[in-house]
Amino acid sequence: MRNTVFLLGFWSVYCYFPAGSITTLRPQGSLRDEHHKPTGVPATARPSVAFNIRTSKDPEQEGCNLSLGDSKLLENCGFNMTAKTFFIIHGWTMSGMFESWLHKLVSALQMREKDANVVVVNWLPLAHQLYTDAVNNTRVVGQRVAGMLDWLQEKEEFSLGNVHLIGYSLGAHVAGYAGNFVKGTVGRITGLDPAGPMFEGVDINRRLSPDDADFVDVLHTYTLSFGLSIGIRMPVGHIDIYPNGGDFQPGCGFNDVIGSFAYGTISEMVKCEHERAVHLFVDSLVNQDKPSFAFQCTDSSRFKRGICLSCRKNRCNNIGYNAKKMRKKRNSKMYLKTRAGMPFKVYHYQLKVHMFSYNNSGDTQPTLYITLYGSNADSQNLPLEIVEKIELNATNTFLVYTEEDLGDLLKMRLTWEGVAHSWYNLWNEFRNYLSQPSNPSRELYIRRIRVKSGETQRKVTFCTQDPTKSSISPGQELWFHKCQDGWKMKNKTSPFVNLA
Repeated sequence: MRNTVFLLGFWSVYCYFPAGSITTLRPQGSLRDEHHKPTGVPATARPSVAFNIRTSKDPEQEGCNLSLGDSKLLENCGFNMTAKTFFIIHGWTMSGMFESWLHKLVSALQMREKDANVVVVNWLPLAHQLYTDAVNNTRVVGQRVAGMLDWLQEKEEFSLGNVHLIGYSLGAHVAGYAGNFVKGTVGRITGLDPAGPMFEGVDINRRLSPDDADFVDVLHTYTLSFGLSIGIRMPVGHIDIYPNGGDFQPGCGFNDVIGSFAYGTISEMVKCEHERAVHLFVDSLVNQDKPSFAFQCTDSSRFKRGICLSCRKNRCNNIGYNAKKMRKKRNSKMYLKTRAGMPFKVYHYQLKVHMFSYNNSGDTQPTLYITLYGSNADSQNLPLEIVEKIELNATNTFLVYTEEDLGDLLKMRLTWEGVAHSWYNLWNEFRNYLSQPSNPSRELYIRRIRVKSGETQRKVTFCTQDPTKSSISPGQELWFHKCQDGWKMKNKTSPFVNLA
């Protein structure tokens, strides 16, 4: 029942509070009256917003609570004025308790930046409420964070440029408010799948935006599922990174959803995608030797077609903690593929395949697979995803990725699957047959394949192993070996030219 309430809660927010309605829900009056008191919690029980500096890697340790205006306590808590300062801001909560991801993030930051101040912004009393009420409380929490930062700025050696606010879900918008209200400019804000309901499409002053810090980077991991967007879809930072398109994350797919329903753990499935942003950030802290790269692209469809693997003019960047500030960027969409768990890094490849068909003028949609053979390892049989449709007598571009570092690519094998493994493929086979009844035998000619590595930006051209055999039909395979790159595109008007 609790799991059902979780989903229905988000549905109710989405259905009854359209984008922009947040302006009518904001309570008016003084700072003291700008939030609702948590149900069943006396006003004197605990502060509505607490700042807890974590002094130990042990999650059982309570840390040290800072108090605005108490310089002696600041000293006793071991606050380092000259070091980096991280503020971790959680989001809406159903349990009223910290979730396990927070302790993992604290530990990862402490391990990576040993001298830094890691402060947890505890606003559980204001977050453990109806979602709509928690949303209304984000502004006052942001003001409290800004107030703490303004007080710290009165200290001689403290620099606002060393401050990094890290907000998850609703916490990302709290960070945005803090950056908006503080006197000066915060060094960096990272939004980890900022909440979507009641924030999608609203004015920049009522959500996280690039104006809230010197550098705002955002990870979007749960922008659409079952028609519901829990994470915000629109770009809200200087760079907005959409791992796996920003919707379905590996390990949180359809089979996992069915299992979640069967075992009554649907809330865990929801967390899997929404919380993935946090784990990607943690991964960037603890696996420095395996950084994940994202590539600038106008939309997810073009990225899936393999068009956007260029690093020219700052078109690629690390993700998570290792993301670099990109000047003159604003709402720049970036994409990447990931694995299902840590380390999340994969290796992206762009394949340019020029396909000829001399015997077939019909609609050919082959089921193609590629196997890459490298100096370090060989890939699995990788499907060439057809996002739109195959263009005959033109250059088609595909994106494939591997979980292992293959090293230098040496050869490859192209396979045309001859047996339909799904109703979709079966229908394609039948449709192709109907469109060309006089010539049921299909054949493609592929002489060369150009491969570009997204991670190294190296380009390699492969030619058919046997120059006399460059055709492939269903159920057959073609082998390609490295050759000199003498492939010149003649059709300069083709949309597939000059994609690198």
